[in-house]
Amino acid sequence: MDNNYYSNISVLIDEKTLNKRIQELGEEISRDYEGHELKMICILKGSVLFMSELAKRITVPVLFDFMQVSSYGSGTSSSGSVKIRKDLDEDIAGQDVLIVEDIIDSGNTLYKLTPILKGRNPKTLKVVSLLDKPERREVPFKADYRGFEIPDEFVVGFGLDYDQKYRNLPYIGVLHL
Repeated sequence: MDNNYYSNISVLIDEKTLNKRIQELGEEISRDYEGHELKMICILKGSVLFMSELAKRITVPVLFDFMQVSSYGSGTSSSGSVKIRKDLDEDIAGQDVLIVEDIIDSGNTLYKLTPILKGRNPKTLKVVSLLDKPERREVPFKADYRGFEIPDEFVVGFGLDYDQKYRNLPYIGVLHL
């Protein structure tokens, strides 16, 4: 790795710790959905790595679908408005649905997205988020499953980006601009 490119990042959650917690989440979700098929909805692009790793650790049958929802643009703070850029490919009516999110920051994205998805009549609808930043919450929203509570820092890695960069880091790091 180019040391200059990564010199402004400090490790917050290392790869080993991430993998251990994702394993625990997979086990918990597997218990909760035992005997059921689970539709996992990945919120693009940041959640791709998390969903891939989580799905490998879930022991019930899973189906995938993807949505792209944006509230950031190229800055470091949420704009507050939510745009659906890519909607689901398949109907979720009557299915057990798990939204897979990389981070809950202001909460605006999921606060606005979950009622839209509930309106599509899934059997159940829950949310798993790898990271949770409750200090930044602007609306009352809580994930059903969460990996880590983190401080109010701008983080990158393991799918999270800054202007489309740093997604490929195998850890969660704090970006120092």
